[in-house]
Amino acid sequence: MTTNHLILDFSHVYCDENIPKNTGIHWLDCSEIEECDLYCSRQAEEKIGEKIKPYGIHGIHFLDSGNYHYVTEIMTSQIQKEFQLVVFDHHTDMQKPMIEHMTSCGDWAEKVLETNPWLQQLVLIGPQEKDIEQLYQENDGLMNRKEISEKLLTFSAEEISAGEDKNKISKIKKNLPVYISIDKDILDKQYTETNWSQGNMSLPMLERLLSHFLENGNILGIDICGECQQGIPLPEYLQAEELNEETNQKLFEFLSHYIL
Repeated sequence: MTTNHLILDFSHVYCDENIPKNTGIHWLDCSEIEECDLYCSRQAEEKIGEKIKPYGIHGIHFLDSGNYHYVTEIMTSQIQKEFQLVVFDHHTDMQKPMIEHMTSCGDWAEKVLETNPWLQQLVLIGPQEKDIEQLYQENDGLMNRKEISEKLLTFSAEEISAGEDKNKISKIKKNLPVYISIDKDILDKQYTETNWSQGNMSLPMLERLLSHFLENGNILGIDICGECQQGIPLPEYLQAEELNEETNQKLFEFLSHYIL
């Protein structure tokens, strides 16, 4: 597989992080695509897919803010073999769809579970226990469909903090190619500033958890989202972007050792 690292530039937020354009990372200008902020129309989804297709998904990809986390669904739709999807996120991204026929940043993970025939397991790491429980409490919710729920393995923020995650590690399927998606809203605010509510995980802890999957050695691709809110006062914006730039660089350096 050819490795291509990508920046999907929807809002030009990465320009403010002073990322050089000659670092071997391909910049894909997505700013002209309409109907793609928070919710993504089928037409917009096709345009995004067309931009990604020439490069493939093997590499490290920056997806802009959490508003565009649904791009992970577009990335994984290009996989044509059995695989495991590992998602680090403060939210479940399995809400009931609000707008029919449009994928959103809040429901894309459920769509992958329901529609991707190659997905064997989705490992969701980081939401609060109450949000995970809600998936099971809804009478017509996702987890009441046995064939779908059996593919999902969750690790709540509380389980990880208490060290109880070790009880579930044996349930992680092995010997499968892995695609990893990271929403930086899983991190504490000392490491990043996003446009959604955040967890309190440290960057070293995130890297430790990532290592469990990266050492498998069969990584299909990795994406990272969770940039800051635009439109906030300039001093706060510049401070947030400086913080995000530092964390993005640390994550890129850490992950690049595992994806060649």
